[in-house]
Amino acid sequence: MTSSYQSVILVKRPADNIVPGETFAVKDEGPIPSAHDLEDGSVLFRTHYLSLDPGMRDWLNDDKSYMPPVGLGEVMRGFAGGTVQASRNDKFPVGSYVTGLVGWTEYKICQGDDLQKVEVTTSRGLVDALSAFGEPLLDAIPDRFTYTAISNTVACLVGFTSLTAYIGIIDVAKVKAGDVVVVSGAAGAVGSIAGQIAIIQGATVIGVAGSEEKCRWLKEELGFHQALNYKDPDFAKKFESATPDLIDVFYDNVGGEVLELALSRAKPFSRFAICGGISQVNTTKPVGPSNFMRIVYMRINVQGFLVFDHAKEFPRALKDLSQWVSEGKIKTKETIIRGSIEEAPNALRDVYRGVNTGKFLLEVCTPTEQAS
Repeated sequence: MTSSYQSVILVKRPADNIVPGETFAVKDEGPIPSAHDLEDGSVLFRTHYLSLDPGMRDWLNDDKSYMPPVGLGEVMRGFAGGTVQASRNDKFPVGSYVTGLVGWTEYKICQGDDLQKVEVTTSRGLVDALSAFGEPLLDAIPDRFTYTAISNTVACLVGFTSLTAYIGIIDVAKVKAGDVVVVSGAAGAVGSIAGQIAIIQGATVIGVAGSEEKCRWLKEELGFHQALNYKDPDFAKKFESATPDLIDVFYDNVGGEVLELALSRAKPFSRFAICGGISQVNTTKPVGPSNFMRIVYMRINVQGFLVFDHAKEFPRALKDLSQWVSEGKIKTKETIIRGSIEEAPNALRDVYRGVNTGKFLLEVCTPTEQAS
C-alpha cells in the first residue's frame, strides 16, 4: 500500500463539455491518515467505488440549483462506496462497508453521521447500495431537510436511483393501469427502473435509448413493450408510429428533441414528470421545446421534481421496491469500469456520451470480500 493518497479537484468550470486535463486536476494529499488522526465519532474511509451520475454536471456550474456548486479548488463532490480502515465510532467497526457523499478521493476522515453502513458481507452488496437498492437514513431526513442544508442531508442518503424512479412514476406522474408511458433515458439507472415500475402498475411502456443493444435489453430483459433508438435517422417517425393513441405519461431524463416529440404526442391532461435533461447540460445554449404551447392546448401537467422533497414517502417506496425486487419484478444492471481515481473525470465525461447501461460505477480499487 502506498503511503500517500490522491484526490480530484475542480480547477475550471466547463462552458460546455468536461475537458480532460482542464476541468479537473489530480492533487497529492500527502500521507494517508491513520487511527491517530481520528476524533471521537469519526472513521477513516477508503474509496472502492465512485458513483457517476448525470446530475453531477450541474454541480460544476456557478449557478443556483438544488445543491451549491462545487467550489474551485475543492474535491469533486460525489457518492462513493468503500470500507472503514480505522474507527473511533462503535457503529462503524474496521472493515465495515459504507457509502456516503465522500467525493473523489482515495481516503477521507468522515463523521459517522455522514455515512450509511451497508449490512452485507460481500462487495457485491456495496455495488447494490450505490446502484438501485441502497436505503436512506429515514429518521435523518424529514426534520433536517432544508435547501440551505442540502449537502448535509444528501450525505445521509444512498440508493436515490430506485427512489427517484418510484417517486416520479407513482407520486408525480401517478401512473395507472392502461396508461401509455414513455420513458426517455430508459437504459440508464433511473429510467430502467422507472419503466419497470410503470409496467408493474399495468401501463404500456415505451423506452427511448441510445443504441439498438440498449433497446434489445429494455425489451428482452426488462419487459418494455417497445424501445426506440433516438439515434435512428427515422426516430421521429418511429416515435409517432409507436404512439398511435398518444401518450398519457412522459418520464423525462433527457429533454431536447425527445421532450419536444413527447409534447407533440401528448393526450389532453397528460402528465409529464421531469427528472432530468441530460441532453442539455453540456452546452451554454440549451435547446428548449419549440412547441411549448402544447402544454396549454393539451392542458398538460408538467412537474419537475427532486426526490428530496418526498422524503416522507420513502418508507412506503422502500417497502414496495423491496417486495418487487424479491418477486423478480425489478432487475438492475451496472456498467463498472476499473481504474485509478485519475480516471474519474474521463468516466464522468462518458456519462454524457451514453456509454453505460444501467448504473455507472468506477472501481477505484478492489474491495476485500469480507467485512466486519
